[in-house]
Amino acid sequence: MTTKILPGATGVLVLADGTVFQGLGVGATDSALGEVVFNTAMTGYQEILTDPSYMSQILAFTFPHVGNVGTNVEDIEQMGGGSDTSARGAIFRDLPTDPANWRADASFDAWMKRRGVVGLAGVDTRALTKLIRDKGAPHAVIAHDPDGNFDLDALIAQARDWTGLVGLDLAKPASTLQAFEWDEGVWDWPEGYPTVAGGKSVVVIDYGVKRNILRALASTGAKITVVPATTTAEEVLARNPDGVVLSNGPGDPAATGEYAVPEIQKLVASGKPLMGICLGHQMLALALGAKTVKMDQGHHGANHPVKDLTTGKVEIVSMNHGFTVDRDSLPEAVTETHVSLFDGTNCGIAVKDKPIFSVQHHPEASPGPTDSLYLFDRFAELMEPVAG
Repeated sequence: MTTKILPGATGVLVLADGTVFQGLGVGATDSALGEVVFNTAMTGYQEILTDPSYMSQILAFTFPHVGNVGTNVEDIEQMGGGSDTSARGAIFRDLPTDPANWRADASFDAWMKRRGVVGLAGVDTRALTKLIRDKGAPHAVIAHDPDGNFDLDALIAQARDWTGLVGLDLAKPASTLQAFEWDEGVWDWPEGYPTVAGGKSVVVIDYGVKRNILRALASTGAKITVVPATTTAEEVLARNPDGVVLSNGPGDPAATGEYAVPEIQKLVASGKPLMGICLGHQMLALALGAKTVKMDQGHHGANHPVKDLTTGKVEIVSMNHGFTVDRDSLPEAVTETHVSLFDGTNCGIAVKDKPIFSVQHHPEASPGPTDSLYLFDRFAELMEPVAG
């Protein structure tokens, strides 16, 4: 059965089960295939849509007013590229308004067009969120055509034929192609992003790293070198780093782990301080003998409560992941350090008697606003020599 296009509709979201959402097209005039997830953040839409961890996904924002503050050149998280290495599409309740912020240098719609992000507005995002909550994140195609010409049967077939994120390594296309240095710190009013002097040497393995992770690390006094996802442990250790960071990134950790996990195991054996974030957390867990599983809806938002079991502190954190570490598979040598207070899933681990830990959430995003920045300081302390 084919749903008829409503008069005036210039955009559609077509799910693999045949469900069709219609509305007004925004951004790029194109179509995009991906997994639909909902994000509960009220702010930070530009950072969200440029996060490489959203590669091959279409975002539905639960907050109705998106785009009000426009866009600027500073709030981009990915190191390069457009929607091919970040979110493919975006869905809104209301049409984005004209920008109303002193930092804006472009409207949200113009920015989406330039980046190749396909948007759809005028959708009942509550109904879509409930559908994802009840049935899991669907495969879908989002399309925008000013003339309203859509072959819905072909779009449904395209969504049905997509194999999805399971078994998909997306870290390689999201990663840098060559090593580079980084010396930019966190944003500081009114100067912006300062250049900081580095001390301790940190190698960041880039599986799709966010700029603010690098900025937060640099602000602890680290001298940062970013290397590609396929860099070997021998190449990392040849740089004689004081510590190593496994970055965030998109895709299935087990697929990326085919080449990354053996190298991470060598880094663990080296005794170097090691920190993992998001995908890096999941692959560290795999390297230590645990398992990862695909989540039905995933965690996507800037208002997730997570408890640090080592201190009893509850943090409000940013989340963006569709896979999780199976807490029941953690080996005896690994301690669970953080848990989600939404559903009890694992959000952090540490290796007993070794300077190694990782977290599932994004401490650099800091929606608290600075609840989780201590994790970068914790990593910096691990790189300090033990007295005596």
